[in-house]
Amino acid sequence: MKTEDLIRELVELTYKNINEIQAFKELSIDELSRKQNNNSWSVLECIEHLNRYGDFYIPEIRSRIEKSKHKKSDNFKTGLLGDYFAKILLPKEKLNKMKTFSSMNPINSSLDKSVLDKFIYQQQQILKLLETSADTDLTKVKTSISISRFIKLRLGDTFRVVIYHNLRHVIQAKNVLNT
Repeated sequence: MKTEDLIRELVELTYKNINEIQAFKELSIDELSRKQNNNSWSVLECIEHLNRYGDFYIPEIRSRIEKSKHKKSDNFKTGLLGDYFAKILLPKEKLNKMKTFSSMNPINSSLDKSVLDKFIYQQQQILKLLETSADTDLTKVKTSISISRFIKLRLGDTFRVVIYHNLRHVIQAKNVLNT
């Protein structure tokens, strides 16, 4: 896959996510806090879940890009594990349920609209990282993942995982509003 095509796709998805969350800011706190049932997430909980992952991945990606000695490559080759993670996170017609780690589960947290502002800020940071990453090799640079520091993914796959995960939960948040 061409590196520039991957980065373009991920930038477009990130802007899409920003625009969706920007629209949520017009909603009341009651609408944003409403749940389908006691075990489901509200809109704010969906977005807080993403913020928690952003707190891990944004510094990790930034650090790996800054330390990289690998120069730009025109092509990105996905890794087996990274491609698997990215594909299972891509939203499907009916979102399949997935378990989350307790540290990343925001259920019943006391949240306000600042959750939305933090998400938008994090997405702006991701856009900057995508821009910066165009000067490095997305295949050779590796990042740790949130579930294990011992498992490494290629930088391009890490971006895919994070941004597809964001897209998945933004869609989930929209679904909460529509039910």
